[in-house]
Amino acid sequence: MKDSSESTDPTCQAQACALQSCLKKNTYTPEKCDDHLRKLYKCCWSMYKETDGRGESTACPMPNVVRRWLKGHGENAD
Repeated sequence: MKDSSESTDPTCQAQACALQSCLKKNTYTPEKCDDHLRKLYKCCWSMYKETDGRGESTACPMPNVVRRWLKGHGENAD
């Protein structure tokens, strides 16, 4: 059973927090956190696919930004 704080977290919040922690730990050297960024964007893309692009989360950029980033990094974003 989930507690109430889990059910109110925005979609992909855990991935966004992991990315932020990595960036802070690595003095904002983004290349050291590529895996965390990829996981966040894949989570966001899944949300957008499931909601026909209408999903919203404070953890995710706009759908076109996510799609462009994924395609530019060799991921399927169709």
